[in-house]
Amino acid sequence: MNVYQNHVLPHLIHIACGTAPVRRQREKVVPAASGRVLEIGMGSGLNLPHYDRNRVERVWGLEPSEGMRRKAAKRVRRTDIPVEWLDLPGEEIPLDDDSVDTVVLTYTLCSIADWRSALEQMRRVLRPGGLLLFCEHGEAPDASVRRWQQRIEPVWKRLAGGCHLARPVPRCLAESGFAIEQMETAYIAGPRFASFNYWGMAKGR
Repeated sequence: MNVYQNHVLPHLIHIACGTAPVRRQREKVVPAASGRVLEIGMGSGLNLPHYDRNRVERVWGLEPSEGMRRKAAKRVRRTDIPVEWLDLPGEEIPLDDDSVDTVVLTYTLCSIADWRSALEQMRRVLRPGGLLLFCEHGEAPDASVRRWQQRIEPVWKRLAGGCHLARPVPRCLAESGFAIEQMETAYIAGPRFASFNYWGMAKGR
């Protein structure tokens, strides 16, 4: 299982999260990041090319997977933005209160087991007036697709690193004290059970 988690799974996630449709989604939210940025689930560093160097001071990359950090090494070396790894899960953010200007959350909320604790931690470290930029897949609006999400999810989670297919993103944010300022939704190219996306920005309340 360790071989799968540390070597096979990071490669599969890198491929799935690096497709052209997903890259276009990243391009919609990541460039709005500014100041001191905390990226949750930095993975293989796929967001790094989309940060605006003139707006971003530094990036803390929270990523508990050693395999994913290895995958990101080349992109980290290529960027001139200072990047510091935080190798802890999302529920444990080792930063001070109000110390972050922007939290970036892309295709990560689905795989955090205790999403409530993780989002509360994000709100804790985000300064007053700071932004949470998000782009996530989750619960589909169509009942037929939701049924497929529910059928597939038990097996999908075991194969895809704990990824939940039908996480209700807006409700998760609201229940954790975030106020959504702007949000769009749509199916992007890909299997419908895994391709309904929510993206936008929110502030802590």
